[in-house]
Amino acid sequence: MPFINSKVNIKILPEQETQLKTKLGKAIELIPGKSESWLMLSFEDDCKLYFKGENSCKIAYVEVKVFGAEDKVAFEKMTVAICEIYNEVLGIAPDKIYVKYETVSNWGWNGKNF
Repeated sequence: MPFINSKVNIKILPEQETQLKTKLGKAIELIPGKSESWLMLSFEDDCKLYFKGENSCKIAYVEVKVFGAEDKVAFEKMTVAICEIYNEVLGIAPDKIYVKYETVSNWGWNGKNF
């Protein structure tokens, strides 16, 4: 049950959104037991984001929420992948990307909780 929410301060074109969706769908497999078949994504573009008091460059904030236990090694690999993906697709420098991980012990779907 992974969920990735992205906030960027630039416009995401439809073809870029498709690329992000595809690449994040593959990258989620870096976290054991996770796959695109359960991945939900959200893309928020044109957000008012500031980094170090400035908003004159491209910035991204990415939240990754997963059901289950924390895996710091997998999260490290996922951060590398996310930074590469957002740099390649949107031109956002890795040093302008924050990635937040959250593990969730209660997750609901289809009228019940896991």
